[in-house]
Amino acid sequence: MGGGANGRFPWGWLAAGLVILAGLTVWGVVAYPDLPDRVPQHMGSGGVDEWADKTVGSVFLPVFVYAGTLAVMAATTVLTLRVRPTSELAPGEQVSSLINRPSTPAGALLLARAQMLLACGVGAGLAGACTAMWSTTPQKDADSPWTLPLTLAPIALGTFAVLGAALKDKSTGRKTT
Repeated sequence: MGGGANGRFPWGWLAAGLVILAGLTVWGVVAYPDLPDRVPQHMGSGGVDEWADKTVGSVFLPVFVYAGTLAVMAATTVLTLRVRPTSELAPGEQVSSLINRPSTPAGALLLARAQMLLACGVGAGLAGACTAMWSTTPQKDADSPWTLPLTLAPIALGTFAVLGAALKDKSTGRKTT
């Protein structure tokens, strides 16, 4: 692994993800003292369907999950940019079949940006979940029917961005080979 589009990491998208992480953290810290003794822990299609005692772990679970997700997505993005694209391989060069290489450096950069967009989508989705989890008003089991779709929509958009970038890269690769 080397070469590729190395050095062109989409720092702006990582910064956006870090802003989301900081926002979730501050929001959680501000909301924590006023939360009830039991907080929503899981939402299904009908609203909140599981509850947990209020602890730092139960309240900040979305923040911890997002911090880990952002770290993994940033590492994946770095690796995407470090892999040599197929356009830079010598004819007949032996490569591992375990690596799904981008077709071109431009394709690697597009995939990297899409991966970081997905990371931001996960953060935005978790923010949607936090609206239910960190509500200081008593909640019923039948929360707003919009909570789950608003939580999943940004993640779906990020997923479509990654799929679109991968399909565009593969179609570009077929034209250049």
